[in-house]
Amino acid sequence: MERGTILVVDDEANIADLVELYIAREGYRVLKANCGAGALAAVDRDRPRLVILDVGLPDFDGLEVCRRLRAHSPIPIIFLTARDSEVDRVLGLELGADDYITKPFSPAELVARVKAVLRRTDGAGGSTAELLQVGEVIVDIGRREVRVRDAVVAFTTKEFELLHFLAERPGRALSRQQLLDGIWGYDWFGDPRTVDVHIAQIRKKINTAVEIATVRGIGYRLEHRR
Repeated sequence: MERGTILVVDDEANIADLVELYIAREGYRVLKANCGAGALAAVDRDRPRLVILDVGLPDFDGLEVCRRLRAHSPIPIIFLTARDSEVDRVLGLELGADDYITKPFSPAELVARVKAVLRRTDGAGGSTAELLQVGEVIVDIGRREVRVRDAVVAFTTKEFELLHFLAERPGRALSRQQLLDGIWGYDWFGDPRTVDVHIAQIRKKINTAVEIATVRGIGYRLEHRR
């Protein structure tokens, strides 16, 4: 049974074909694009469930593709790239990527990461209309929407899930590992500083509407004061 569409964006045909082979085995329909413009067009046209995105592309790079997608879409994005510097990782996550895998990579690990991202995305989107309010921020779980002082603010999938997780536990100091386990899952492989990058982005978006305090030596706490 087809499990939805995955878009693979890579200008190296052998890499794109390898990814397609492993992803298609799991029942997903696979589309491929070899440039940034083609990726944007495919997302608009075919509405895939997830994008596997190379950074080095012939027209404009994957970071710019991510930036443009995030201007209007929360679609999950996994970077697949040969660029492994900390700056590239942090920038990719700041732009709203859900995960970051470097080449050479294990196809089986890539498949596992795709499933994990989709599991988190799908599992968080129930039909409930429950609202969580913290300070001047409302987290609408049913609509997967965040309103800051009554204005809707665009959040990426991970940013929404992280704010939701904190909002359900106001006043509690949560460690980075607790946040990683709760949002990224126990099977996630990566840098714990991913949490810091996403918290920084959330803080920019909520401004002073509610405070996310840094708890030295532990992690973060969402203040519950109104």
